[in-house]
Amino acid sequence: MSDFAYSTAIQTARAIANKEVSSRELLQASLDRVSKLDGPINAVVALDTERALNAADKADQAVSDGEVLGPLHGVPITIKDSFQTEGVTTTSGAPELSDFVPDGDADPVARYKAAGAIVYGKTNLPIWAADLQSYNEVYGTTSNPYDIECTPGGSSGGSGASLAAGYTPLELGSDIGGSIRIPAHWSGICGHKPSYGIISARGQIPGMPGTLSQADIAVSGPMARDIDDLEMALDILAGPDSWNEKAFTINLPPSRHENIKDFRVAVWIDEESAPISEPYRQLLLGAASALESAGANVDYDARPAFTFDKAVDTFFKLLSAAEAATWSLSKLEEIASQGNDPQGEFGIWHATLRHREWLSWHERRMQQRDRWRQFFVNQDVVLLPVTLSEAIRHDHSTPFTNRTININGAERLYSDQIKWVGLTGVSLLPSTVVPIGMIDGKPVGVQIAGPFLEDRTTLAVAKFLQSALGGFKKPNGF
Repeated sequence: MSDFAYSTAIQTARAIANKEVSSRELLQASLDRVSKLDGPINAVVALDTERALNAADKADQAVSDGEVLGPLHGVPITIKDSFQTEGVTTTSGAPELSDFVPDGDADPVARYKAAGAIVYGKTNLPIWAADLQSYNEVYGTTSNPYDIECTPGGSSGGSGASLAAGYTPLELGSDIGGSIRIPAHWSGICGHKPSYGIISARGQIPGMPGTLSQADIAVSGPMARDIDDLEMALDILAGPDSWNEKAFTINLPPSRHENIKDFRVAVWIDEESAPISEPYRQLLLGAASALESAGANVDYDARPAFTFDKAVDTFFKLLSAAEAATWSLSKLEEIASQGNDPQGEFGIWHATLRHREWLSWHERRMQQRDRWRQFFVNQDVVLLPVTLSEAIRHDHSTPFTNRTININGAERLYSDQIKWVGLTGVSLLPSTVVPIGMIDGKPVGVQIAGPFLEDRTTLAVAKFLQSALGGFKKPNGF
């Protein structure tokens, strides 16, 4: 059997359909690879071996019978451990859920399975999916395949590491504060944060199991090593939840343009309150230059009609409020009694907003969304950093507010790392991340944001950059 470890999901499904390889062979190869390589990485934290093998045998029998189960027919994949997966322990990194075994699948997991995928393992994340790094008391720390002294990112860090290490061709991430985009950036893979509301989040933890509402800002989305796989996965995942599917369908518009020379591209990479490392800045300028050389209209000065700092402030307020939705009443009362002093764990600063205050910040968010809408009349996409630098070394010190990072010789707050993803996330915009190069052996990516519901436009620009700059490069030793 040829080595399919770094084949795309599309290539893998095609090989199964053409009987070049069986689903069982691929699954066994994935299991063997995890057993051999994952010790120092710790990306895959729970296996469902026997049921996955049975599913692979059924997929192979279907091929023999001439049946097609879907675009992912027989493809073995891993899934982030925040998504409820029927019959498989699902913890979201929380000790109180260490024995939780769901009796059903989260909607996005069900859609991957309905397309023929075989889920054989779950991947690590921070507790409650609430950190830029992936570590917890249940499963420990996940390391970056490019440098085990560094994090692959969070919260979908196990997902990013699993893709980078060749354990899976496709993953499922979630994103409220960069949890798809940061691991894609630091793990050298591709990720798509979709427009809010186009992919059902039902069955995602947090909230607690049984929660029916979708958290503000939070979305589910695909992660892969290739943009074509992201596009395919978006088609599989996008659609209303079961409550709305009787009356609604989702019909995402095509990309605004087919030829890269027709795209209008804004470049926004410099902000005093969120400075990026100089090596990263040069690679981002290189990505912009590649677009310019291909004939795209690149504008380094275009900005929406609001300030970066005001948009980020709105993000932090609404992010904290959204994350607090899973907390107990006693915890909220304790925090409220402390006033608004930004101390303690990151994410509680504005967690006890009164509803009228939340509505005021929501209105500010809506005003910003409208200004983005106006901005995208004259621009098709905007290129942005993802974080301030390449992957950082492990740092699990608490509280979060005590952590710092060094950028260009100056200390910055740990929370500054999520300002660039918050800029677009709070306005519910689609953003695609694609690798653009390496810094000291570690990959970095660019964030391509676009108009609300025009996900295919950001993916089209990402596809060009993947081709122009080389895309995913596997880590040494894998």
